Amino acid sequence: MSTVRIVGIGGTLRPNSSSAKALRYCLDYAANQGASVAAFADADLRAPLYEPGRACDFAGTSRMIEALRAADGVIIASPGYHGGVSGTLKNILDYTEEMAKDEVPYLDGRAVGCLVSAAGWQAGGATLTALRAIVHALRGWPTPLGVLMNSAEASFTEAGRPSSDELARNLRLMTQQVLDFAVMRSLAAAAGRLGPAA
Repeated sequence: MSTVRIVGIGGTLRPNSSSAKALRYCLDYAANQGASVAAFADADLRAPLYEPGRACDFAGTSRMIEALRAADGVIIASPGYHGGVSGTLKNILDYTEEMAKDEVPYLDGRAVGCLVSAAGWQAGGATLTALRAIVHALRGWPTPLGVLMNSAEASFTEAGRPSSDELARNLRLMTQQVLDFAVMRSLAAAAGRLGPAA
């Protein structure tokens, strides 16, 4: 069986945001489990407003689309902005419209780990719900566990490690769910047990 490929997307335009640190922690864990990982975070999110048909005009978004096409699983990290995902992240995810007519459209057949950092639990809950709804619309499979971080509290150390064992455990568990689902899908495909896409 080939190496599982995981793509991480998220963070903010501010370097070293808590959502970007969480994303990197998850991708580091996946890599340590033997996965191939690719990250699109921080400055990678700096893209023009999505215009249908022009994704290939921008090197960063073109690379992201190609990485998603090859991905077995995805992890998306968002800050909570006014009860929803950031406009920057939503714009980047809009570029997946370029995958609409692919044989495997959007995020179909891929587990997607969702994590949110927001200043308060209520804002985080609303944002996580919105992010999971976006993943559903893109035909992805949100993992059973989504991770919330309250940025009003210190979530990470200066070294980029989770500040609590509970947060570290939840980030690893969510990432492991993405990996497990990807492996199960791969095994099912190898056994000819996956039905054709609708």
